[in-house]
Amino acid sequence: MFLEEKSYLIMAQNSSEMLVINKLLNKNNIETDLVPAPPEWGTVCAIAVKVKGADLEKSKNLLHSAGINNAKILEDRKLKLQGLIDKKLGLAVSERFLEILKKIENGDELLREDIVYLLSTDKKREIDAIFSAADRIRKETVGDVVEIRGAIEFSNYCRKNCKYCGIRGQNSEIKRYRMTEEEIMEVVGYLHSLGLRTVILQSGEDPYWTMPKIINILRKVKETTGMRITLSIGERPYEEYAEFKKAGADNFLLKIETTNRELFKEIHPDDDFDTRLQCSKWLKELGYINGSGNIIGLPGQTVEDIASDIEFFRDMGINMIGIGPFIPAKGSPYEKLTPGDIAMTLRTVAVTRIVCKKVYIPSTTALATLSKDAQVWALNAGANTIMLINTPKKYRSSYNIYDNKNMVDLEAAVYAVRKAVNRKLPSYLKLPSYLENPDFDFAAKQEGML
Repeated sequence: MFLEEKSYLIMAQNSSEMLVINKLLNKNNIETDLVPAPPEWGTVCAIAVKVKGADLEKSKNLLHSAGINNAKILEDRKLKLQGLIDKKLGLAVSERFLEILKKIENGDELLREDIVYLLSTDKKREIDAIFSAADRIRKETVGDVVEIRGAIEFSNYCRKNCKYCGIRGQNSEIKRYRMTEEEIMEVVGYLHSLGLRTVILQSGEDPYWTMPKIINILRKVKETTGMRITLSIGERPYEEYAEFKKAGADNFLLKIETTNRELFKEIHPDDDFDTRLQCSKWLKELGYINGSGNIIGLPGQTVEDIASDIEFFRDMGINMIGIGPFIPAKGSPYEKLTPGDIAMTLRTVAVTRIVCKKVYIPSTTALATLSKDAQVWALNAGANTIMLINTPKKYRSSYNIYDNKNMVDLEAAVYAVRKAVNRKLPSYLKLPSYLENPDFDFAAKQEGML
């Protein structure tokens, strides 16, 4: 990560060229970073190669010598915002908060203590201003379209024993399942018929799903639908991540969950923080759209821990950030603990948007589980993605990573986006005719009246 010194972004035509450029520059002793591409570049390649201003001319010469002439170069400019501070606000907030807002307006990087302040303040006008700033940055960086993605939870077997998780290996109270390849592809076909462009293949860390089996699924999805694929299958060796990328995986979600090493060790009795960190670095190096996230309300977690998580997302150039409250799961050591706080989770969503700017932030299923309205609240706090649960009904209740999971469906997503927050659904989405009807009664449908 580069501070203060002017830097530039090299924009490749696609992810393969981006990796070639990055490797070429590193080989010639030019320090680079892989970061989310700026809004004006669109979606051609979601990752940019960042270089210091002092290395710009050498980088240009190397690209020219290698015959890479289509790459574009942009100055890495600050996102400047006007109008966050008005006279009325100045009378109702602290001087410290005004200083932080001025930084946000100017596009300056927030320090750890700034992030802690935003997460900690209990002044209503300051909290309102935080959400307003997050929503403004969301609009400026990723626009008004809420991305819709479909998830398939294809196995609930897991070799790990995370203390908060209901599918931990030692939990004997749940019914285990593995979907067949045919079942997976049937759901993929349905998602494709809706026009969805991304399918999320998620499971526990299941040894049955070996690299060849995963690769076979990846190739089938690509060959039959051309959809983008997000994998969320846990920690794997570098070689497997590399082969999954070659076979068609575009994104990978591997949550850090907490950056506090001691807390990580406590909640992951058979895991290692440095291994998780190394996996995230490998995924970034391999050119994945890199996903991470954290859990709000873990026992012993502090506001400083959450601030550290947000800094990690920023400094690692994470592209997708899932932020959800802790929810107890039956059969886990934490089953009797209190759920995480919705308000703090929403505040974390907002501050993450402010700090990380152009990233995908889902309005998580966990939030929707604690309150049906929380999904809407998260969209207003800076979130821009909704994940539909498309696991077959006969398996859904067994993917019990936490209790009473809200199975967010297409109707819930359409209601949240169009009716509740007046945002836009993606143009690729093919809605059933009844959902296109502006007079459709969502409330009555949810209550079983239609």
